[in-house]
Amino acid sequence: MLNEPFLTTRREDGRDAPLLVWRADRPLLAVSSAPLGGGLGVREWVVNATVSMSYDREDPADHLAELTDQLGLDGPGVGLLTGVDVAEVVARTDSGVRVWATVGLGVPVWAAAAVEGGVTASTPAAPSQRVGTVNIVVYVPARLGHAALVNAVATATEAKAQALAELGVPGTGTPTDAVTVLCPADGPEAAYGGPRSTWGAPLARAVHAAVTVGGAGTVVPWSHRLPG
Repeated sequence: MLNEPFLTTRREDGRDAPLLVWRADRPLLAVSSAPLGGGLGVREWVVNATVSMSYDREDPADHLAELTDQLGLDGPGVGLLTGVDVAEVVARTDSGVRVWATVGLGVPVWAAAAVEGGVTASTPAAPSQRVGTVNIVVYVPARLGHAALVNAVATATEAKAQALAELGVPGTGTPTDAVTVLCPADGPEAAYGGPRSTWGAPLARAVHAAVTVGGAGTVVPWSHRLPG
């Protein structure tokens, strides 16, 4: 089981920067596109850390490892970064599938956008727009096979894109979005994770609901908030 996240902070850039931390009761099988702990394997915790929109470190995995060491997190885990205040996380549950999303949409892009001069064409974000990065964390209460886990990532991404389309967002996501799907590491394997499968269908509905609510709200970049 992946427990509900708790909110904590660490001092960064003169402010108390928030982090969300999930802990597992026992090691879980995970697939993730996160900078730290990405790929496929057994994981014991997840961290989603807020950073300034001026963040320019070229070693995000090392940075996250430093943060998780400060938190005393042992064993393998997943680390995510976002410019969104993670205290604004939106949680949704559907048929036992649990989803948490931090949604920032200041830099939406089309996945297959035209490329101009080696740089993907996109509309620059105005200062008043919401910040970038949609981070999605999913817990499925049944063991998914490896192929089903990969399929579940695709299903979550499709559901996110559907929510953005319905919100009128001009893009399928942002350039830095990340997805993490976790499930028990043992038990009978479910072979499918697509949007019409036993676990993929509620996963899609929960992701869609969380991104819709998060995307419709007004998310203030953490770097625009007053120092605490």
